[in-house]
Amino acid sequence: MGKYTLQANRIQKAFHVSVEGSMSSEDGANFIKDYKQKIAGINPKEYVIELDCTKLNVTSADVVPMLENCYKLYIADGFTKVIFKIAPKSTILKMQLNRVAKNTGLANYEIKEV
Repeated sequence: MGKYTLQANRIQKAFHVSVEGSMSSEDGANFIKDYKQKIAGINPKEYVIELDCTKLNVTSADVVPMLENCYKLYIADGFTKVIFKIAPKSTILKMQLNRVAKNTGLANYEIKEV
C-alpha cells in the first residue's frame, strides 16, 4: 500500500506531492480524487508541481495506466513544469517515469536525483 501527501505553497507557487511505497489501483483512485480537490483552490497554470518520489517503488504493470492518468491530469491542468525528485541510482524508476512521460506526451518535465 502506498502513501501520499498533497500541499499547495501559494508563496512559492509550487504544488508539492510526496508519494511512497507501492501504489495500488485503489491508492491511485484516491490520489486522483484528493488531487482534484486540492487543486480546485489554485490556478495550476501559475504553479510548478514537484513530486517527491524518493521513497516510491517502481509501479507494477497493472497500475501503470493509473500513473498515465495522473500524468494526463498534470498536462490538462497546465502546470508550468513537472519535477520528479528521485533517489540517486533509482535507474528503473527513472526509466519508468521517462517512459510514461513519453507515452502521455508530457514534455515540460524534469527528473532530479536528490
